Amino acid sequence: MKDRKDALTGLPGRVALEEALRHAVHVNEDIALAVLDVDHFAALNADHGADAGDGLLRDLAALLSEALPGQAYRMSGDEFALLFPGASLEQAFLRMEGLRSRAQQASPGSLPGAQCTVTAGVAQYPRDAKNADDLLKAADAALLAAKEGGRNAVGLPPNEEMVMKSCYYASSSVRKLKALSERLGRKESLLLREALSDLMRKYDVPREG
Repeated sequence: MKDRKDALTGLPGRVALEEALRHAVHVNEDIALAVLDVDHFAALNADHGADAGDGLLRDLAALLSEALPGQAYRMSGDEFALLFPGASLEQAFLRMEGLRSRAQQASPGSLPGAQCTVTAGVAQYPRDAKNADDLLKAADAALLAAKEGGRNAVGLPPNEEMVMKSCYYASSSVRKLKALSERLGRKESLLLREALSDLMRKYDVPREG
């Protein structure tokens, strides 16, 4: 079928992704979706050339495939998708955050000396959508929110109102976080990501493979 395999990366394409999402919805399976792309990819292509850009996409595809065998897709250009079958939104967020960190720390063989980062958006069925098309839209909205927050981040659907904090923090802590966010002029999600990174460094937690 057309678009089933991507010639550059060998990953399944958008059609295969949509089929997988429709099947999950049909059998009413909990599933999370992450969409991601390379930050400032057009500028990297312009500065280093199309061959180097293609190499970067292959490197990223390999990283994603290693982390989630059989669940990585190339949608188009520098945009990829990942499926997390059976995962809650919180679980997928944390897994994607680990992958974002790995991508940032990796040294692309095609771009010596360059640091490449990715931005991602995560949504979950049935929490954020009732069908496959709406799940894609919710993940895209989360990606846009992360880009608006400064990129190199993982975003949640705007209507989630920071589900991470609401699930795990007392209301007094939530109020303090909101006040700190307003005082610093930084998004609450970015402050939580910073705190998570500090926690991982404190306990020397190895990167997820």
